[in-house]
Amino acid sequence: MSLLEELKGLGVNIEEGMDRLMGNAALYERMLGTFVKMLQESGVQPDFDNTDYAEITEKAHAIKGAFGNLSITPVYEAYSEIVRLLREDKPEQAKEILKNILPIQDEIIQCINRHRS
Repeated sequence: MSLLEELKGLGVNIEEGMDRLMGNAALYERMLGTFVKMLQESGVQPDFDNTDYAEITEKAHAIKGAFGNLSITPVYEAYSEIVRLLREDKPEQAKEILKNILPIQDEIIQCINRHRS
């Protein structure tokens, strides 16, 4: 199974993501690889042990944008909710959503990494 087929099965909106790149599948796959590398270098999740919620919100917002640009829909939607909850001063609820989305996020990252090797 190809990378794009696997990602589609994980809820990634491949068509929308590729539309942003004028249908260029090779460029989309390269962007996915670059995205994963960036995530792994900067940490893949906000640190809720840190009590600086402004910093956590900023990191969650950046991650949300990156997932959104590539139409990684399930993770984008979760981070959108996390950012909203953090801005409403509800860090415990945001942390719960993060806990629930991390397995899906990890599965998507692992899928991309498998196909990059």
